[in-house]
This record gives sequence, C-alpha cells and structure tokens, in this order.
Amino acid sequence: MGLIIENVSKSYGRKKVVDNISINVDKPMVFGLLGTNGAGKTTTIRMILGILKKDNGKILWNNNEVTRKSVNFGYLPEERGVYPKVKIMDQLLYFAELKGMKKEESIKAIKKWAKILKVEEYLDMTAEKLSKGNQQKIQFMTSVIHNPDLIVLDEPFSGLDPVNTDILKKVIIDLVNQKKYIIMSAHEMHTIEEFCTDVIILNKGKTVLQGNLNDIRNNYPATRVIIETNDNIKNIINEENLIIENNHDNYYIIKITNEDDAHKLLNKIIKNKILVNKFEILKPTLHDIFIEKVGEENE
Repeated sequence: MGLIIENVSKSYGRKKVVDNISINVDKPMVFGLLGTNGAGKTTTIRMILGILKKDNGKILWNNNEVTRKSVNFGYLPEERGVYPKVKIMDQLLYFAELKGMKKEESIKAIKKWAKILKVEEYLDMTAEKLSKGNQQKIQFMTSVIHNPDLIVLDEPFSGLDPVNTDILKKVIIDLVNQKKYIIMSAHEMHTIEEFCTDVIILNKGKTVLQGNLNDIRNNYPATRVIIETNDNIKNIINEENLIIENNHDNYYIIKITNEDDAHKLLNKIIKNKILVNKFEILKPTLHDIFIEKVGEENE
C-alpha cells in the first residue's frame, strides 16, 4: 500500500532532470523531498501527481498506476495561485467543485477548515485584501478541503509568521494522525527534521542520500558539543585546539571531530573546578548533511 516510485526518469530533450530515482512511502508519514534549485524536485512531484508523464519506471499508488483520476491528491505548489479579485468563499467553492464535491458538502468543509486555520473573517473578502500569509493559508485549504489521501506540500511555510506557522504545523501533525500520506519539499532543513520520518536528497536529478532520517544521522559521527558553564572557558577550548562556533553568556557551541574531543574538554573544565550546567554531544544536523552531499558541487 502507499506510494511506490521505481526507477523513474524524466528528460527534456538531452537534459535528464530526474535520473532513475526510487521512493517507497509504505505507511502514513511526512516524507521529505530535498534538493537544491534545479535538482528535480518539482518534476518529481508533477510525475507523482500524474501532471507530467515519466519517461520510464513505475509510479504506483496502492499498487495501481498513478493517473490524475486514480489518486485523490491535494497539492500545494510552490508557486501560489489565488485569484486576487475573487472572494475567498467563491474561490474555495470553485476548487471544491473541481474535486467533485457537492455545494453543501463544500460549504461545511470550508467552514471547518476556516475555523481551524483562523481565516473565518476573510471568507467574504477578495484575496487581494489578505496578507501573504493568509493567502497562503487559503491556498493550503484548497489542497486539503476534499479530504485527499496523498498530500504534496511544496514550501508550505513560505510567507507565514510564527503564529501561523504553529497553526499549520499542528494541522500537518493532525493529518498524519488521520493516516494521510504527505510529501513535503522545503528549503528550511529544521522544518524537515521536525516532521519527516524518511527523506531523499536529489542533486542534478540523481539520488545522493535516502532513508530514515534518524538512521542517517546516527551513521554520522558527532560534530558539535554544547557546554554551558558559570565561567568563561574560551582559553580552555583554545588549548584543546577546538573551534567555537557560537558563544553567548558562557553558552558554547563547539565543533569537534569525534566524541573523545568532547569528553577531554569536559574533563579539563572539571579539573579547573568550573561548574558545568549543560553538556550535550550533537550529531550533525540535516543542514550539515545536506551541505556535505550537495553544497560544494553547487557553490
């Protein structure tokens, strides 16, 4: 069950934009689709949704070949598309009708989602009167109003302030709890780390890293240590030939090459009778891993 992509490629003329990628999303989750600009993410999304035809390979949803008719999907594209001069309610009714919903059913769903996303007061307004963030929430509504099984979110938090970001985050968590399958593409690595169980990183159409996010991170050595003390320990850190990445109010983020570096530093701090309030060894972030895999080649 779920989404299976097997050895899929897509070319435009002589340029291969997606090169033999495979993905298996076999249970409800948020799956992270990552890559630099031009890596093939949008083309992959459009093939998943049946908007573009693949050149070869298989794309299956619940063991059936994907077409625009066979998959009940919701799609929030990176390019936003609300109609500025049209009332929000009329737009939402129009998009719901395109998905085969009856008017009474549509109105009920619109009111439900408007309450969840806190946009009830805007339903009778034209889109041009809304902020960018509220327009974003309206467009998100169009992607979920028809209760899709597969939801593709391309940069879903773009343009949202912290309050609205939290609202949308709660919605996404609820959708996973409702057994929805979600594909998320985002440039903010911390967002992917927060939501995604599995990820794939594309570079120039090819897969450069794929798998369970926790397993990927655990396969990397520790790269940083956080130490919070009651005293300045810069001299001790310098004596150990370590680099301070960030420091404020005796809170230090220090680069290390292995865990031994961290423990040696801790022992030296303790020998100097300095009180340690926090000591934490960190694995590399997804941002670090992403830069390692695609950064240098794209600089």
